[in-house]
Amino acid sequence: MNLDWFLICGLGNLGQHCVVALAEFGVKIAAIEQKEVIHWEITKIPDLINNLIIGDCRQNNILEQAQVKQCRAALIVTSNEQVNLETALAIRQLNPYTRLVVRSSQTNLNYLLSQQLGNFIAFEPTELPASAFTLAALGSNILGFIDLDGYRIRVCQRQITESDRWCYQRHLYELNSNQRKVIHYRPNSLLTQSSSLHWLPDAMLDYGDTLIYLEVVEKFSPHFLGKVAKKKQFTGNLQLFHPQQLFQQIISFVLSLSIRKVAFAYSAVVFLLLLIGTSVFHWYYPKINFGSAFFATATLLLGGYGDLFGEITDNTEIPWSIKLFSLGLTIAGTVFVGVLYAVLTEALLSSRFEFAKPRFPLPQNNHVVIIGLGRVGQQVINLLQQFQQTVIGIIFKPQIQSQYSIPILYGNIQETLSQANLTQAKSVVIVTDDEVLNLEVALMIRTINPLLHLVIRTSGNRSGQHLTKLLPNIQAIGVNTVAAEVFAGAAFGENILSVFRLNQQTILVTEYQIEINDTLNGLLLGELAYGYDVIPIFYQKPVHSSMFLPSEELKLVTGDRLIILATIEGLRRIEQGQIDLTSKCWQIKIIQALTPDAIFEGANLISRITGCSLVLARQTMNNLPQILPLFLYQPQAQKLVRELQKTLVTSIIFAADEN
Repeated sequence: MNLDWFLICGLGNLGQHCVVALAEFGVKIAAIEQKEVIHWEITKIPDLINNLIIGDCRQNNILEQAQVKQCRAALIVTSNEQVNLETALAIRQLNPYTRLVVRSSQTNLNYLLSQQLGNFIAFEPTELPASAFTLAALGSNILGFIDLDGYRIRVCQRQITESDRWCYQRHLYELNSNQRKVIHYRPNSLLTQSSSLHWLPDAMLDYGDTLIYLEVVEKFSPHFLGKVAKKKQFTGNLQLFHPQQLFQQIISFVLSLSIRKVAFAYSAVVFLLLLIGTSVFHWYYPKINFGSAFFATATLLLGGYGDLFGEITDNTEIPWSIKLFSLGLTIAGTVFVGVLYAVLTEALLSSRFEFAKPRFPLPQNNHVVIIGLGRVGQQVINLLQQFQQTVIGIIFKPQIQSQYSIPILYGNIQETLSQANLTQAKSVVIVTDDEVLNLEVALMIRTINPLLHLVIRTSGNRSGQHLTKLLPNIQAIGVNTVAAEVFAGAAFGENILSVFRLNQQTILVTEYQIEINDTLNGLLLGELAYGYDVIPIFYQKPVHSSMFLPSEELKLVTGDRLIILATIEGLRRIEQGQIDLTSKCWQIKIIQALTPDAIFEGANLISRITGCSLVLARQTMNNLPQILPLFLYQPQAQKLVRELQKTLVTSIIFAADEN
């Protein structure tokens, strides 16, 4: 069976970008489109498709024409979710093993299908770039964030200033720790940005240099927050009987209950008092009927003690016990009936205000304006609120409702833009579904504030390139371009956890489970990083604790869990096993060891950093001077020289062709 075939169902904008992304892997592509395509959004698409079928992708005969039984994966990305799900079911009947990557926003249904169909994953493409829009809107030093196992890893950018404590004081390798890892370095002298994720770690930081690094930040987990809530509840109970806080505790307890429960409980108490009072009065005055006793009790409960016992003259016919009982009914009735009235009044007022939307004051400066509150816009708002940013939402269709507590402007374009205080805004994110409208709004904003940072949603690379040339201070993000790279990566069985943008590239946060025949099995993390130009950020052995920003000396074995940062090119090279061996051309000449302990420790270091056998390392150290018979990547070789120097072993690094 030829597993190089991949099927794409639906050749809309997203489908065409998926073709481009898959073509980077050098695989054979079959595609199904319902109608003949007259105009291609991406002109080179016909040359990239090996087998184009016109027809309904839900039909078995069409799928068989596309050789679905020989396809390793099927990317089902039509604009109709029902068609996508029906196609997935049809493909699974014909091929129980092919991987299904489906465009769908039905979260619960997607989960159920993944349990039933197996080897199934679904994405909503408009939701994937939300973090990229958010970070672009911030315009700050945070380029990305990754949530893993209760921790948040931030991708930070820092430009070195003369007053920076790192300036002229630190080499790049000295910045790395178990909480921080430099992933990109651009010297001040280098004007263009490199697409590589690696650099030479011995460089000394200088004024104007730019760093991009990962930083691990612990965050509260839901489990921990639950413990905190319980602790606060327990502490509050200890103060329940404090005289000054008793009433406040009672009110807080009442407000914490639902309106229906409070009303039901208080009504039951009042009804019980009414029955007790009626029974007592009828027993003491057997000549009066139950009706008179009932109304007398009701009068007392409603505060009518003065109406029944208000005369100052001493009435010896009524015993003090009855008077005290009546006074108790009045006091209890005043309390319970009064609180019941208050609860009902609060419920009525709340229900009234629910019909009227709260109007929030418009911020005057340093705010982010979100134009378009569809799925992308709402997710961007949610993420911006996590960063404690002030946000204004703008929509042009009043019927659209927002679930966020932010000021919303709606109406025609000119009116809403004039009210959004754009001259003092921090940035504007334009994410409506209409690409032409996005361009129109961007041009209008440019006339209001030419220096304002704009982030605009586009459908692909071509329109984004035109916009960036036309408008300065604009960042165009192609939703389908980013989504297609995620779909393509997922087609190979990898779990794409999130994405962000770095140096005009999409960085995929990708999870691997190392298997026996995996191209990564047996590699050191350093070999993986420099050979495939990726960055390991998380490592876990089975039944062991996880490790963030793991050491390069760790060796991958079957069963390990690994999460890396990679471009689509890096994933392709891993998939095809195309490790870069041309750069693995550096060797170490070990000159001398000053002490016997240095010989012993030096051999241990060589074995650990290079992955060679301890026997070979000891043979080398026992016959100095000696050239280590191994080829290394330059950062590995530089690290070995530094570590050997710490153990009083002198060594030098040289390129293999220099020997």
